[in-house]
Amino acid sequence: MNFLLSPETEFAVEAVREAALLVRRVQQEMVVGALAKDDKSPVTVADFSAQALVAQRLADRFPGAALMGEESAVALRTEAGRETLEQITRFVRTAIPTVAPEEICDWIDRGVQERRAITWALDPVDGTKGFLRREQYAVALAYIDADGVQIGVLGCPELEEARRPSPGGAGSLLLAVRGQGAWTQPLVGGGLWRQLRVSDIAHATDARLLRSVEKGHTDTGGIGRLVDTLGIAADPVPMDSQAKYAVLAAGGGDVLLRLLSPSRPDYRERIWDQAAGSIVVEEAGGRVSDLDGKPLDFSQGRALDGNRRVLATNGRLHEAILSGLKQIGA
Repeated sequence: MNFLLSPETEFAVEAVREAALLVRRVQQEMVVGALAKDDKSPVTVADFSAQALVAQRLADRFPGAALMGEESAVALRTEAGRETLEQITRFVRTAIPTVAPEEICDWIDRGVQERRAITWALDPVDGTKGFLRREQYAVALAYIDADGVQIGVLGCPELEEARRPSPGGAGSLLLAVRGQGAWTQPLVGGGLWRQLRVSDIAHATDARLLRSVEKGHTDTGGIGRLVDTLGIAADPVPMDSQAKYAVLAAGGGDVLLRLLSPSRPDYRERIWDQAAGSIVVEEAGGRVSDLDGKPLDFSQGRALDGNRRVLATNGRLHEAILSGLKQIGA
């Protein structure tokens, strides 16, 4: 396909596929039934391993390229982080056999860079709780230039055909290139690319609304008021991570709403949490904005400082949802 001809697109697809499969391997080996509720060590190992791998592949393919990622290796360089670094090294060596622990730390720390004219943004494991529950999580990588997000790739190991939960299945890889559409193929095994299109639902009463699982992060009361105000019949669907963007782009949902808890009034979205998913939805025919209807501005730095939360829809429903949000004072 023509959209795979660019070196940047080819790299993004290869890097996300490799990282997502590595993250799945960490999950399979470390997430067990006896895992304590507050034990984040598996996701920590997965986050760092994926970021190190993508950073190394980026340095090898595009030396000097800027990377903004979620993780820093500061804690890994301490005595307290030694055991975790040993686990990370073991997993990264399945892809790069001769790597040393110090090299891994250096690769991870490539992600602490600031925004440049051209920047790669990485969320190595988006959806911590979903990862631990063996539900939805994603590896998300985006290529951003002065005109915004140009390439977005999502690796969703627990989604089938980008829209249906399928634990332990072939997973889904999603690719969007500005002006060339959004596409998916199986994460495992590859195969033909299939173009994605958002749903054609046009009435808010028929909307299927996707929201975060974690109630502590979400204004569930506000979402309930919106549902009542617009007469939405279906219950909101809770789902972790940017997998929600995948489901929306594939027509499996109609509205994705980031309505955060009132206890977090100063929180600003990080660019790696939205960049890849937003272009996937837009290239599938949808619309993405903040709650005021403004386009997301990825030029501000590591956060979307110029935006207030996020709304993504199939496009047809966007104005109705914005109107409903104004009515409830969101």
